[in-house]
Amino acid sequence: QVQLVESGGGLVQAGGSLRLSCAALGSILSIDAMAWYRQIPGKQRDFVARITSGGTTNYSESVKGRFTISRDIAKKTVYLQMNSLKPEDTAVYYCNVPKVVTTRLTREYDNWGQGTQVTVSS
Repeated sequence: QVQLVESGGGLVQAGGSLRLSCAALGSILSIDAMAWYRQIPGKQRDFVARITSGGTTNYSESVKGRFTISRDIAKKTVYLQMNSLKPEDTAVYYCNVPKVVTTRLTREYDNWGQGTQVTVSS
């Protein structure tokens, strides 16, 4: 079974930076895309950024130019560098891997991490 373990959240002042990490653990043969979402209590989970195995990235308009997604394929880890943080970036950030192929050649879909809290003070 695939497990996504996130780290790097915390409290930061507006204008500051944080770097989130998400490691995919388990008997994994391959991963295609990896992504980050965020959620404010009482609201839906929103897309933040996505990166494919080929390195193609896309971002939500609200974070474009401030956040950078990257990945280390060998480490099965995705990162989210967040700069120029704003109070409206405060949310729980979730790692998402839409599809994993395991070493048993089975596929696991829609995998989510446990979430990491990011709080930006004004």
